[in-house]
Amino acid sequence: MSAPSSPIAVVFPGQGSQRAGMGRDVFERFAVAREVFERASDALSLDLREICFGDDPRLDRTEFTQPAILTTEIAMLRAVEEGTGLSFAYFGGHSLGEYTALCAAGAMELEDAVRLVRRRGACMQTAVPEGYGAMIALTATGVGEGGLAAELAGVDVDVANRNSPDQVVLSGGAAGIARASARAAQLLAGVAHDIVALNVSAPFHSRAMRGIEDDLRVAFVEVTPRLTPSRSAVVTSNVTGSFHQPAPASLLDALLRQASSTVEWISNMRTLAAAAARIYEIGPSRPLGRFFAAIGRDIVSITSAKGIVQGARA
Repeated sequence: MSAPSSPIAVVFPGQGSQRAGMGRDVFERFAVAREVFERASDALSLDLREICFGDDPRLDRTEFTQPAILTTEIAMLRAVEEGTGLSFAYFGGHSLGEYTALCAAGAMELEDAVRLVRRRGACMQTAVPEGYGAMIALTATGVGEGGLAAELAGVDVDVANRNSPDQVVLSGGAAGIARASARAAQLLAGVAHDIVALNVSAPFHSRAMRGIEDDLRVAFVEVTPRLTPSRSAVVTSNVTGSFHQPAPASLLDALLRQASSTVEWISNMRTLAAAAARIYEIGPSRPLGRFFAAIGRDIVSITSAKGIVQGARA
């Protein structure tokens, strides 16, 4: 894929963006989207249409959520490319969305991507006992780039996401998160802020996820011969915030570290904003638009078949 004269980037949301019925309208309208669902379902020996298109409780089980979102996003992307002629030069994704971005860029085959994220989701789901972990989102002006994380270092929680200059997510054991929430409320007293508990099944992007790295390493080694690492150079890394280094060992190391490391999304956004003239968000919902707005960059969000043509012309 050659870069256009005015390069365009695309970004993909991660877990939490799922919704019942996602991708169905795109599947019904675009043959290329149907092919994506069929290939991904065959790779997993699992009918992803049942999970995505109806009211299936598996959609909120991490093992199934992750391949369902990735498949929906790639199906939507291919429909956008076919229906509008847009060609994307740069790619980024938030957490799980980084795997979608690598697949979209051609660094990873669709079949390998869905198998990897299903394995990743299953590992993350079972990394800690049920009910152990919790996550909270803290929103306040400048909180993403200030010293709040250092102030909370003594309460055994980790910064899971630096989503924008005005939002961070904390992750850890339920007791530590409760202490962190109380401490954050004290530190932010007198300042407009919001502290929201997230509906999650485990403390993602925290030290609690380090135990899954050995299992994931086995899965990554299996797909290494089929990777195209050179294509990862146009995909941002959640761990570093800059573009991936185009070498297999570097790519796999970054992905292994990603599950337990902070998602440096502010840096990802700035890297993409510096490289691209336009940025599109493609996925079942549009959480990333407001994060880009917080760094002064407007993006186009496409969440449905109806939005493909009108959104891509914006």
